[in-house]
Amino acid sequence: MWRSNHLMKLTIVAATGGIGRQLLEQAVAAGYDVTAVARNPRNLSPVQARAVAADLASATPAALQPAVEGADAVLSALGARTKADAGVAVNGTKAITEAMRASGVRRIIVVSAAPIGTVPSPGRPHPPRHDPGDGFVVRYLADPVVKRVLREHYADLARMEDVLRGSGLDWTAVRPPRLTDKPLTGRYRTAYGQNIRRGLFISRADVAHYMLWAVDQPATFGRTVGIAD
Repeated sequence: MWRSNHLMKLTIVAATGGIGRQLLEQAVAAGYDVTAVARNPRNLSPVQARAVAADLASATPAALQPAVEGADAVLSALGARTKADAGVAVNGTKAITEAMRASGVRRIIVVSAAPIGTVPSPGRPHPPRHDPGDGFVVRYLADPVVKRVLREHYADLARMEDVLRGSGLDWTAVRPPRLTDKPLTGRYRTAYGQNIRRGLFISRADVAHYMLWAVDQPATFGRTVGIAD
């Protein structure tokens, strides 16, 4: 199921969050050499990984350079957990990508969200009104409500995707729908540039599984990927 990863070095950002914790545990179990970046490294899973403390809401590229130096890829699960955190995804991703460019690291995979394809941002002021993968219920009933409630959160992720598009790096933005804490299955659907029809849920474990699989898949470079059960 897994390739030989013993020589591959990964930096995992926001490694104490739901997806970040899954990334860290699955990557270590699969034999990657892992550096975990977290605001409070004491909250990291007790696994064999190098820990770097950084608050991504205010970290500078210089502060992050030691964490990304020598990495084959950076995997980021950065995102606002509360309204007050809004802005952490764009600010943190800016610092990460600048640190990567300074260190000569090219590959970055981030977690975005299913609705972002239709959220305006400075880089995409006129996105399509509907995602081609969304059915009637999501388009007209669920989506408008969720977007109102999570407006700042989604604006942050949309601007984060702008940063990736302008970075010149080999990026992938993974856009899951509603996340669950169900166990890893390794069975899920993906689509480039659109959401998954009738794909309403996916576990954090399966999102992490896909991100690790995609690390060395050039077909995913410069793409957004819809993912769901």
